[in-house]
Amino acid sequence: MLVIFDVEGVLLNAEYLPVLAKVLGPRKEQEIWDITNKGIRGEINWEEGLKERVHALRGIEYSQAYNIAQNLEIMPGARELCSFLKTLGWKLIAVSGGFNIITDRLYTELQIDKIFSNDLVFRDGKLEDVDIQVTSDKSASVIKYVQEHGFSKDEIVVVVDGANDLKLFNLSSFTIGFCPVDIIRKKANVIIEEKDLSLLIPIIKEKFKIKVNPS
Repeated sequence: MLVIFDVEGVLLNAEYLPVLAKVLGPRKEQEIWDITNKGIRGEINWEEGLKERVHALRGIEYSQAYNIAQNLEIMPGARELCSFLKTLGWKLIAVSGGFNIITDRLYTELQIDKIFSNDLVFRDGKLEDVDIQVTSDKSASVIKYVQEHGFSKDEIVVVVDGANDLKLFNLSSFTIGFCPVDIIRKKANVIIEEKDLSLLIPIIKEKFKIKVNPS
């Protein structure tokens, strides 16, 4: 079995760029939030919105960006859920429209097997640009992994929150909206309304007929 997670708003209880924007003051933070929320709701071209947000933060020091990234809160229940899934022998991957500066720590902290994300570009120690590897079609980033490991739709669970995650649903027969936007809420098989990923444990046990905790 394979579980595909979004990162910001799912594995991490934060959206990185609005938090990073606090370095430049409340007006900049609000500007970034406005663009972020439009992207999450699918109201603007996602790739252009990402570039616009990063360019608005040009000049931030790498040390500031890194320290903030390392201190973003892991979503409540994420450690418990991922530990449970790993004891079942399941594979875990994360696909993020965010950046490796925030996702790399999840390899060790949440036992994620593979992560797909974008790269922030720093020049002379200052934020300059973004190298987009993961587009609004996140399924395009993970499909090779899925095919190489031979997972069928019935062997894939998707856990996401935003409109730019929607195409991941095409890979799975069991989809979960985690505190989701409206379009995900309408299309997901299961909705979690609380910011607690451990609430997925009993749902997965019931869905996949897992009778007892594995030893």
